[in-house]
Amino acid sequence: MDEHDWLAKQFEAERTHLRAVAYRMLGSLTEAEDAVQESWLHLSRSDTSGVENLGGWLTTVVARICLDMLRSRNSRREEPLEASVPEPITSREGGINPEQEALLTDSVGLALLVVLDTLNPAERLAFVLHDIFAMPFDEIAPIVERSPTAARQLASRARRRVRGGAMTKDADLTYQREVVDAFLAASHGGNFDALLAVLDPDVVFRYDPTAVPAGA
Repeated sequence: MDEHDWLAKQFEAERTHLRAVAYRMLGSLTEAEDAVQESWLHLSRSDTSGVENLGGWLTTVVARICLDMLRSRNSRREEPLEASVPEPITSREGGINPEQEALLTDSVGLALLVVLDTLNPAERLAFVLHDIFAMPFDEIAPIVERSPTAARQLASRARRRVRGGAMTKDADLTYQREVVDAFLAASHGGNFDALLAVLDPDVVFRYDPTAVPAGA
């Protein structure tokens, strides 16, 4: 096995993790895929002979790519997107696959992604990498171009905002679970009535029936 094939094999082993990191950062599966692909291009052009932890190295690379994408996204906005709903995790060809379903139903959830979108890029990166993926602040600091102490403060500030904006009451968590379950049911069997039944009228939900094939 030559070096290129070896790197490709190692990258594929990390792909799911990298996609998860990118999706938490960007709230868009399409952009997350772009970020992961860009990280592969970066890897294929880099000398990694001195890299001891390739997974950690790739996580840092994809985080920096996401940070650049977030900054670029913010620079194109006249106003912050404070009430957007993350891109639904669906495929026109095959509906939701098991990996995508895991992304949707994990501990982050749709509600938290909405809250994350109100954070600035550095806060979002520090919070996601530390609180969700347990990356040390010493490693986060150079990515956000701050000191470890400043990176810790970014995560702390983001954490306060997330706790203030995310649904925390038992009833709300139950409701969130119902929404996720109903969304999956709609994706697998086209049961959109059940989805609409559990959605609060005030909830903004981007619904595209062509993106969720019935019986997928």
